[in-house]
Formats: sequence, structure tokens, C-alpha cells
Amino acid sequence: MAEQAEHDHPEHGEEAEAPWTEPRDDRSGLKDPARAARSLAAMALSFEALALLLAIVPMRMILDDSTFAIVAILVLVLACVVLAGMAKRPWVWQAGAVLQVAVIACWPIHWALGVAGIVFGLVWAYCWYVKIALGKPPKR
Repeated sequence: MAEQAEHDHPEHGEEAEAPWTEPRDDRSGLKDPARAARSLAAMALSFEALALLLAIVPMRMILDDSTFAIVAILVLVLACVVLAGMAKRPWVWQAGAVLQVAVIACWPIHWALGVAGIVFGLVWAYCWYVKIALGKPPKR
């Protein structure tokens, strides 16, 4: 009976569970909400770079002289990659918004680039919304 009593108590050989504590009110529940927002921004910019790279072949097929379109796309891809790599900087959010406007401004080159700019502009706006929401305390 004494042996069974020893096994019933966690102090004898097993670790006791830490008592449950209330989460802090100033955090979203994530360990590092700012890092989560930066990662989301970097992923969105990476996907945008990939989508823009995939637009090169159709532009070569559709446009008579695609040189300007390809150069514009490569510049935008480079900007996406650089901003994704610098996601820790606080100004990346504003620079990303400017980048989305630049992609939308490619509408005269081909309407598909403008539509891609609108889609990724909406994605960027959502990422920014998530960043702001993660900075606020959770609703209870």
C-alpha cells in the first residue's frame, strides 16, 4: 500500500505539471506575434515574386515586343525578394504597399499584370490587417 501511495504522487519520481495560469492580456496568444506577422509578410512577398516570374512566359507569347514587360517584371520580382528578406525592418510594410501600387501600375503593359497587382494588393492589405490585429490584446 505504501508503494502505491508513492506512485500516486508526482513528487516521487515524476515531474509535477505546472499550474495553469491566465494568459497575459497584452499578447495575442502567440509566443512572438511580431515574428508571425513578419513571416506572413515574407511569405506573401515570396509568393508574389513566384507569380510574377510565372508571368514572364505568357507575356513573351502575348506581346509583340515583350522586352519592357520582362524587365518590369524582373525589377518587381527583385523588389519582392529584397523586401521579403528585409521583413524585420519596420518600413517594409509601407514599401510593400508601394510595391503593390507599382504592380497595379503595370496595367498598361498588360491587363493581367494589373489584375495580379490588385490581387496581391488585397493580400498585402490582409497581411497588414493581421499584423495590426496581432499587436492588439485578444478579445475575451
